[in-house]
Amino acid sequence: MIPRRALVVTGTFLLSVLLYVDRVCISTAKGPITKELSLTDTQFGWVMSSFAIGYALFQTPSGMLADKIGGRKILAGIVTLWSLFTGLTALAWNYWSLLIIRFLFGAGEAGAFPGMARAVYSWIPTRERGLVKGINFSGSRLGAAFALPILATAIDSFGWKQTFVVLMVVGCFWSVAWWLWFRDDPTDHPSLSKEELAYIIAHRQSGADTTPPGKMPIGHMLRSTGLWLMMTQYLFANFTTFFCLTWLYPHVKKTYELNSADAGLYSMIPLLCGALGNVISGWLVDRIYATGRHALSRKLPAIVGFLLTAIGMVMSVQQSTVGPAIFWLSLAVFGVDMILSPSWSFCIDIGGKHAGQVSGTMNMAGNIGSAIIGPAFPFLLAWTGSANVFFYIIAVCSVLAVACWTFADSTKKIPEIL
Repeated sequence: MIPRRALVVTGTFLLSVLLYVDRVCISTAKGPITKELSLTDTQFGWVMSSFAIGYALFQTPSGMLADKIGGRKILAGIVTLWSLFTGLTALAWNYWSLLIIRFLFGAGEAGAFPGMARAVYSWIPTRERGLVKGINFSGSRLGAAFALPILATAIDSFGWKQTFVVLMVVGCFWSVAWWLWFRDDPTDHPSLSKEELAYIIAHRQSGADTTPPGKMPIGHMLRSTGLWLMMTQYLFANFTTFFCLTWLYPHVKKTYELNSADAGLYSMIPLLCGALGNVISGWLVDRIYATGRHALSRKLPAIVGFLLTAIGMVMSVQQSTVGPAIFWLSLAVFGVDMILSPSWSFCIDIGGKHAGQVSGTMNMAGNIGSAIIGPAFPFLLAWTGSANVFFYIIAVCSVLAVACWTFADSTKKIPEIL
């Protein structure tokens, strides 16, 4: 019999896939959208940045809401909301309308990962948490990877507006299924066996129940050195991540003079490697945790990941053809995705019953990085004539992120105010 917590992981994995399919669709549709709405590359960069700004601003509020009302309501609600704005993207008629719709789309998506973090906190034993978060985030990369060539074909065949509407319908279907099946407290789930419930309660983090948490005001939370280190390194990580989800496809297509299908196939390779990095890192987190070295289980995979990112970015700009360039970019993305499982596991560890709020705050900082990259990449490209400076900046930031992890300690929980 399949453990019911495995179905929770499956549901959040599929949500992660959908999250990034919806997110990268606009990047894949850059050509027809900019042509139809008469947008420059700089304007399109701000459109993508507007998503990141909306996503960042609503991270902490969404996390606080997830902690208050639970993963069932927050995830069903926000997936419905962002799916509606995905469909409304097809109604954009100029630059400003698209800018506003994508901002609201980002605000709608903001509660996804904090909501998942809260569900994981209640349902998943601590010893399984690293791999589960790795699986969750691998879904985002797999969704983005396979979406690039599939969406490129769909947009060429049916049009970008129709494609956005189909994605809206898929999202609404997931929301209904989640609402009908999931329960915030495992003890309330009708199909959970007594044996599995006993196992979850015995092995999840101490106090991981759905009773009302104590208070954690934002000012109090922000006194945590560990949280600030997580926010900083996550901001640096999102420089690479957001580039891959927005500018990688048009960059590869233009730089190496590829058609849409070939550009989609090449662009999916780094994202597939990112999915692999997520799973391997999650497995490594749990293996090290099982040896009793709890802080090291979060620290080591992230440090290795950022070092691989720095190496991959520097080497990628030394290549003159698409194959070797994609190889080194794939190494960089594999590395940066290694930091996701330890980062979110770290925030769940120090946040406890406020896991949604704490992880959402880290994700907010990360998406400030995303908002910077949206317009920064085309600006640097126009200013310097190549992408080299951008990649070197990412390499330096990755080394600085290693320093953040060197001083981070996941065993120092943020205390509640009772």
